[in-house]
Parts: sequence; structure tokens; C-alpha cells
Amino acid sequence: MQHHTSPSPVLVIDRLHVALPPGSDRPYAVEDISLSIHPGKTLCVVGESGSGKSVMATAVMGLLARELQPGPGRIVLQGESLLEASDQRLRALRGQAMGMVFQEPMTALNPVMTCGDQIDELLRQHTDWGAKRRSEAVLDILRRVKLPEPERMVRSYPHQLSGGQRQRIVIAMAVILQPALLICDEPTTALDVTTQKEILRLIEELQADLSGGHRCAVLFITHDMGVVAEIADEVLVMHQGRAVEYGTRDAVLQAPQADYTKMLLAAVPSMTPPPARPAPLGAPLLRGQDVSKTYSARDWLGRSRLTHALKAASVAVSAGETVGIVGESGSGKSTLARCLIRLIDPTGGQVLWRQNAGGADDALLDVARFSEGRLRPLRSQVQVVFQDPNRSLNPRRKVGDSIIEGAMNFGASRAEAMALAASLMDKVRLPAEGLQRYPSQFSGGQRQRIAIARALACRPRVLVADEAVSALDVSVQAQILKLLREIQDELGLGMLFITHDLRVAAQLCDRVIVMHQGEIVEEGPTTALYAQPQHDYTRRLFAAAPGAIF
Repeated sequence: MQHHTSPSPVLVIDRLHVALPPGSDRPYAVEDISLSIHPGKTLCVVGESGSGKSVMATAVMGLLARELQPGPGRIVLQGESLLEASDQRLRALRGQAMGMVFQEPMTALNPVMTCGDQIDELLRQHTDWGAKRRSEAVLDILRRVKLPEPERMVRSYPHQLSGGQRQRIVIAMAVILQPALLICDEPTTALDVTTQKEILRLIEELQADLSGGHRCAVLFITHDMGVVAEIADEVLVMHQGRAVEYGTRDAVLQAPQADYTKMLLAAVPSMTPPPARPAPLGAPLLRGQDVSKTYSARDWLGRSRLTHALKAASVAVSAGETVGIVGESGSGKSTLARCLIRLIDPTGGQVLWRQNAGGADDALLDVARFSEGRLRPLRSQVQVVFQDPNRSLNPRRKVGDSIIEGAMNFGASRAEAMALAASLMDKVRLPAEGLQRYPSQFSGGQRQRIAIARALACRPRVLVADEAVSALDVSVQAQILKLLREIQDELGLGMLFITHDLRVAAQLCDRVIVMHQGEIVEEGPTTALYAQPQHDYTRRLFAAAPGAIF
């Protein structure tokens, strides 16, 4: 008689603690966490920023920052204790027994090495294969992660690839030696829905690949509940370093027990738009008419090659109205926005801004050909909130100095600008004493609030938000969207909202423009467009949105 025993888990974490340095807001980054993952299974770890998800993952890899101390507790990979392993042993296990896919491929890859050399370096470290076998393995893994033209990819540098292609290179490096455990730390957060769906499908395919004689276990860290609904077998919900809920996907998503889990699920934006608001009255504040942008590059023979990044796009934004622009990476969304706010020069078409209140108030001024000198006095009219506040705020300047700079550039005295900054901090729900702190002393969501306050300090008529909430947790995202809506209602701003998140566009935008390969393929009121998308590309985009459960 044969006994079929279930395979032993690939990873076991037992009552793990990771201590924070003295003076932190809590004693432990990770406190009393236990979990196990079996071969072929995916465990999703969800929670807001600061919940300890990434600290737990880096503890497994043995990559914790020096100031973070692991223990007490155990981390066991295939029967081997990792907390007791030497640095040399951990280095041997990384790549062979466990691989990691990081959130931001641009920081995970070396910008001065070709992609092929970076994968080859891994093979040289962990195998005794000859050059020919290594070269064949690199090309094979690039085919398996579905990269076009593998021979060209091997010779390419990271900056020559798109975001989705870079993430595939990082995945290729993580799985080339067929590790038993794959750790994915927010690998799809910054990707558009179609690329995200492809990456998730790729991870599932690689996980099911039995050529290494085993099925890979996946520890997947995310704050996107749609992704959890798509791929998880089990879910662990973390809050401030502790586990608040642990169970199967369906149990956690459909019958959550913990209040915190219920709050996270309630914060996920719905794909059903709210009832339409009244149509705006009056002339637009910002209009683009047949705006195009063409880039010219020369090949090694000196022949000119044209790239049409934007083709005859037209858009208008009125007071109190939010216009969303959605599409994949490379669709021309950001190019259109940058032309409209004159951060880049359009090749053709008109860019019309409403004149200052001092002029004829309803007159639109074509600024498409204006020099920077003529544009500068008008710049206060249109302000931008960028995707990453870490890069758009100067880390060496106090928050107050960053906020008042714009107001002072447009004629306010320092005292007036500081009074305005204090009132704006209140408007974005932050304490006025925060003006004396540095950006590093705030969380990601708080930094984005500061970026919004800085944009509002110039008293703009139009606010352009370029992926302004895509890197934030769902709960923080919900707060920022509510804040933008309240500020818009109070100040009568027009808003141009660029996003790849269809849920966010559904909740915030009055009208939506869908872009594909530099062209506007569909536009209309949000409720109508979401109910009955007409264009084939729009339907594909909607079908790719993760988590139909919501």
C-alpha cells in the first residue's frame, strides 16, 4: 500500500521578528510572522507601505540593511535555516535556490552593462558552464520570457528597453537557474494593465515549468488587490509588521475577518464610474488642437529616421472638469501632456492657454511657438504633479522652501508665500509644522500631498497629474483621489489626469481619452465609454484590467 504524502514546503517562516533601530515608531519592522509556501503555490503578501512586506522578503534573501536585526524566529528554505547561514552560503543560495524580482528594474539593472552580460555574470558566478553553453542559456531564457529579438536584447543596454521589457530581463535573471523559490516584490506596480497581465501570466508559466524537476514556489508582494485576485493561492495581510489575516484567496477576499482587510478591500476603486457630474460651462482653460510630436534620429549610416510619438491629438479641459488620458506605456499619453504644458515643443498643431485674468478673460492664447522667456510669466496657469515625489522634491531642501519657491517666482513676498504654504498644508491635510521638515521624513503618500501643495502654490487654473497615484497603496490612493476631487471643487480647477489605472480613471474622470501608438483612438464621457467601449483596443485594455472579482 502506497502513502501519498504532500510535498514539504519550500519556504517556512516561523515566528520571525526583525527589530527596528531605537527611536523608530515601533520596536519591530516584522513581528511574529509565520507562513509556509508549498511547491507550485503562490502566496501573496499585501498591506500598505510600511507594513513590513519588503523587510520580510529581504530577510529571506539575506539582504537586510545593516541597521535591521533579524531574530528571534526561523526562516527555513528547503530544510536549511537561512538566519544561521554564512554570507558565503547565502550568496550561493541566491540565484540557485531563490531568485528575486524587484519593483523597479531600472535600479535593479546595471546601466553600463548590456542585458546579456548581466545574465551571463550570474551564470559565471553560480555555474561552471563554458561560454557557448552560457550564451545558449541566455538566449533560451530570453525566448522563454517572451522578449522579441533575443539576439538584439542580449546586446542592448537597460535604457534602450521599455519598462515591461526591463522587467522581463530581471525575471529572466531570477529564474534562469530554476530556483525553488521566486520572490517578487511589487514587480508590476509601475506597469500598464496589458504589460502587467503579460508579466503575471509569464510568472505563472515559469512557475508551472517542470523542466527543472520541480514546481517553483512564489512569494508575491503587492498592494494591488486586483493582482491578488488574479494569481494568489493564499493571502497574508500585514499591518505595521504583524499578520492580521492569513488564509486562502477566496476566504480573504470574499469573507475577510479583520477590519483592516475590509478597509483595504473597500479602498479598491470600482470599475463602475459614479453618476456623471453636470457638463462644464464656458470656454476651455486649456486646449490642444491637432498636436503632433515627431522625433528624428540618425542611424550609423547617417540616414534620418522619424518616430511619430504623437499624431494630430486634440483635447480640451474646462474649469471644474477632469479629463483622463489612458493607454499603455509608449502610447503617447505623457508626450501629449508635456506638449500641452510646453515642457517639450510640439512639432505641429496649436496649444491654447486661457490668458491671465488681466487680459480678455475668455481669450485663448496659442503658446505652441512661444519662447521660454514669453512662457515664463504664464507658467503659473498650468502646474504639474509628477508620478514620483521622491524625484520631484529636492531631498536637501525643507518642504516649506520647496512649496514657496513657485509663489515667490511669480511675485509673492516670502512672508505671503509662507502664509500661503501653511494654508495649503492644511488643505492637503498635513500639519503646518511639517514645512520645517525634509521630504525623507514623510511617507510616500504624504510626499505626494506635498507635491500637490507645491503645484497649488502658484494658483494654477489647470493641474496636470502624470500617474500621480500609481505608486501608492490603495488606501493612500483613495485619500489622494478624494483630496484632488475636493480641491478641484473648491478652486474650480481644470484637471488633466494621466494614468494607466482604469479603476482610478473610472472614479475620478468626467471624460476619458484612450491613446494607442500616438493616436487618440476613442474618447467620451466616462460612464458611456466604460459601459460600451467602441474601439477594439479599448476593449482589450478593459479586458486586461486585473481582478474581475471587484
